[in-house]
Amino acid sequence: MIRFPAGIVAACCMAWAAAAFAAPEYSEELIFPLHPQHNHAPGVVECPNGDLLVSWYRGSGERRSDDVAVFGSRLRKGESTWSEAFLMADNPEFPDCNTCMMIDEDDKLWLFWPIILDNHWESALTNYRTSTDYQGDGAPEWDWQGVIWLKPFDFKDRALGLFEDALAKRPELKTRITDYREGLESRLGNKLGQRMGWQPRCKPTILSTGRYVLPLYTDTYSFSLMALSDDKGKHWYASEPLIGFGNIQPAVLERKDGTLVAYMRENGIMDKIRVAESKDGGKTWGPVGVADLPNPGSGLDAVRLENGNWVLIYNDTTRGRNSLAVSLSEDEGKTWKYTRHVEKHDKGSYHYPAIIQGKDGTIHAVYSYFVEGGKSMKHAAFNEDWIKAGDQG
Repeated sequence: MIRFPAGIVAACCMAWAAAAFAAPEYSEELIFPLHPQHNHAPGVVECPNGDLLVSWYRGSGERRSDDVAVFGSRLRKGESTWSEAFLMADNPEFPDCNTCMMIDEDDKLWLFWPIILDNHWESALTNYRTSTDYQGDGAPEWDWQGVIWLKPFDFKDRALGLFEDALAKRPELKTRITDYREGLESRLGNKLGQRMGWQPRCKPTILSTGRYVLPLYTDTYSFSLMALSDDKGKHWYASEPLIGFGNIQPAVLERKDGTLVAYMRENGIMDKIRVAESKDGGKTWGPVGVADLPNPGSGLDAVRLENGNWVLIYNDTTRGRNSLAVSLSEDEGKTWKYTRHVEKHDKGSYHYPAIIQGKDGTIHAVYSYFVEGGKSMKHAAFNEDWIKAGDQG
């Protein structure tokens, strides 16, 4: 039998106890002062040096405003004040909208965002930029830019069949959606409509197999889809669409057994977060169902923590975006045992969150912060124990 000195045993026990019973930790700050323009849809990454980098879009509006561009800001490790905003991407005379980012296994930074060609979401075309020089002051030095071209298989017949099946289960809706049914059939028959309009919202997931899964969605049909790459982003191809007639903006997590789970914004009549699973790395997806969590038609995000627990951040209402919650699952999304609110007020909108975990275990959430007086991005940093402690009255 190997015997360890008592001092080492005591130190290990103290370290275990500290990890098991860590005190709740929480801090928050605005990334920039309240701003008169529209500031929305952030992405966030932790850089190899420990800095945080955030992206979002800013302009006089959204898709109909041609001055919209992608901006960024940086929080140096150990500091509490974010840098001045800097330009990350701008296609002059076109709106540049929803952002998300990732840092891959080679420490390369990726920025994804859509260009809106004709001021309608249906014309979105997802672009990306990469950088290996992004830890200095100001904007990253970009070394490549491209477009993610996708050619999904023709999903018209499948979509219409699923629509009729859903309608058969809810015949009371038939008189309410006749016009929608006719418009849907027309849109589904358009090849350009099937191949454009896909845009990002939540960050990519790098699977245990090495596959890149970039979640996309389209407002053309209110469907989701995954852009997949098996060669580190050199080439991308389309998954089978996730068809649920109101499921958009997916966040994807991988279970220990390789199953993928997509949590999606509700864009229909369910008032709940939509969910679907894939058993083949995101190529095909099971039925789009509902989770037992509310959603008012607002973006969400999720992260798998290093210890295997999952955290979901979302607006936990069926109307309005004035309540933003984080929920913790210890069984890979089967149940959500703990919930705590990052924001809960009578007024204001706190929405479109992005969430990651840093190397030190801290959970970082960034979200659009709309209140009387202007708009900003807000950063909140907390640990699991803060979530488990629940709302404090």
